[in-house]
Amino acid sequence: MRILLLCLLLGSLPNAWADLVAARVNGVEISVMRLERYFSEYLQEQGRALASIRSPSLYKRLRDQALDELIDKELLWQEAGRRGIVVDEAQVAARLDQLERAFGSAAAFERRLAEAGFDRAGFADYTRHEMAAQQVFAQLTAIDAPSEAEVEAFYQANRQRLQGTQNQSDNASVEGEQGLAMARAALVGQLQAQAWQSVRQRLREGAQVERAR
Repeated sequence: MRILLLCLLLGSLPNAWADLVAARVNGVEISVMRLERYFSEYLQEQGRALASIRSPSLYKRLRDQALDELIDKELLWQEAGRRGIVVDEAQVAARLDQLERAFGSAAAFERRLAEAGFDRAGFADYTRHEMAAQQVFAQLTAIDAPSEAEVEAFYQANRQRLQGTQNQSDNASVEGEQGLAMARAALVGQLQAQAWQSVRQRLREGAQVERAR
């Protein structure tokens, strides 16, 4: 879960889009404008350019995947509210200051906010939502650290694949340590992904999600 810096670089979208709804999550609307902003970032993270997508079916599939992520974000934000997670003003201000520095000046930052359809207060509220969703995501996907025996078993079961991504080393003991470290990271990632899928299923089952046709 991240702050959408890219949306500030895209410029404003047609004002009419602001009134169109892509989905509703427990009655909360996700606008088409919000989806299009997020879709552009989603494509960038996958190393794709919008202009390079020639297939209408591929475009629709990728856009649906981006909408799925936005629905998940909204569910996490709503869960954060149920859990009483509050992001205080100091945390939000620090994040905005960080973003402002990335743009080089307050004037450039304010200009990009306006072009993307935000004022500073609106973007602060968006940032607060994003940070709260990140916190509840971290809570819900927390896992117990795997034991040494579990890491060793995972390494042995996936040794060939893991070694294929290792740097070559003449020192067998160092290679073994590197392999176990890689196995631990891979196993933790796998367990966290499984935890998220379980949480996601639970959140979806208890939610009313309506997609625009």
